[in-house]
Amino acid sequence: MAENKKNLLFIINNLNCGGAEKALVSLLQTIDYSKYALDLFVFKHEGVFFENLPKEVVVLEEQTIVPYLYSSTKSAIVKALKNFNFRAIYLRIVLFLLSKKYKSGVLQEQYFWKYYSKGLSKLEKEYDVAIGFQEKNPIYFCVDKVKAKSKIGWIHTDLEKLQLDFDNDKYYFEKLNHIVTVSDGLTERLQSKLPDLSTKIITIENIISSKIITELSKERIDVNFDSTYFNLMYVGRIAKEKGLFMGLEALKILIEKGHKVRWYLIGDGDQKEALLNDAKNYGVSEYLFFLGLKSNPYAYISNASAFILPSFFEGKSISLEEAKLLHKPIVVTNFSSAKDQIDNGVTGLIADMNAISISEKVEQLISNSSLQADLTNNLKNTTFGTENEVTKFYNLISNG
Repeated sequence: MAENKKNLLFIINNLNCGGAEKALVSLLQTIDYSKYALDLFVFKHEGVFFENLPKEVVVLEEQTIVPYLYSSTKSAIVKALKNFNFRAIYLRIVLFLLSKKYKSGVLQEQYFWKYYSKGLSKLEKEYDVAIGFQEKNPIYFCVDKVKAKSKIGWIHTDLEKLQLDFDNDKYYFEKLNHIVTVSDGLTERLQSKLPDLSTKIITIENIISSKIITELSKERIDVNFDSTYFNLMYVGRIAKEKGLFMGLEALKILIEKGHKVRWYLIGDGDQKEALLNDAKNYGVSEYLFFLGLKSNPYAYISNASAFILPSFFEGKSISLEEAKLLHKPIVVTNFSSAKDQIDNGVTGLIADMNAISISEKVEQLISNSSLQADLTNNLKNTTFGTENEVTKFYNLISNG
């Protein structure tokens, strides 16, 4: 009976093609809806993953102040003036001033919340469990704007590497009943940073369905990979912390050495134009391809020669786990959790945090087909898929 279901609320920024967004959709696809009724609050109603939401999920209405914060300052203020929305004008001015004071988008988001929150309404419904499924705004909203018997914050990245202001966020962490991270390494680092809250912090890995991903990887794609080239694939946000400029420089080195390499990127972000400009300056534009956002990147990964992730930091990369599940040769940089996901030389290659090392690892793959075969076979003989992690989630929300 519906009245016996436990009411859950998830909160996330958007459903664009990112790791946290993909993790949420995978979790929502796994939940038993005979036992749980689920609402989803998305700050900005945009993203390719909306089409992947289970039909049982109720998406709450976008709040009226939000669209004013996701367009240019000028257009937002013009629109706000037409609608006599003076709070929106005030918020855009505050956001503009914060962007001038702080170069870090993370700090801008943290310090903007006390102003932003005044333009957001509290949710009327009371929930059994509310989950801020991303660091910063979703957790702030969960604490400040939601009535719930239990509140959970979900951390997907290394907050220290993100250069988060912990003093600012400790108030919110203290208000949560539980804090979830997506890897044991992240849990240990967060516990050492917040020793007073260490008993609240647990690990629940991102849910990855080997069955679903394997099936989706068989779909036809709109790209014909030229087999005379070594085709690298990246999936994720086009953002500075993903190390894509290092990857581009590595591509340049490989091309200059005479290797036939192409790099394909799935995703979107604010660094796309800068990457294109650098590719033009390096003279490698014809070897760099942006494929845009894809709700099913698996067939592209499956058809590529290798997967590359040149990040400066990660929590536990979902796209990396998916590439492993699809048995692709992999090159990653030595970010803090790289060794949690890759056994160097066995299930992938870990490069130092520079373009030369990245190019050398890719070159090893290009020049050594037996190494490629060994990495692939080792991945085939490793068990992947984390569907059972949902049991940890059920235990967490049952215990309050």
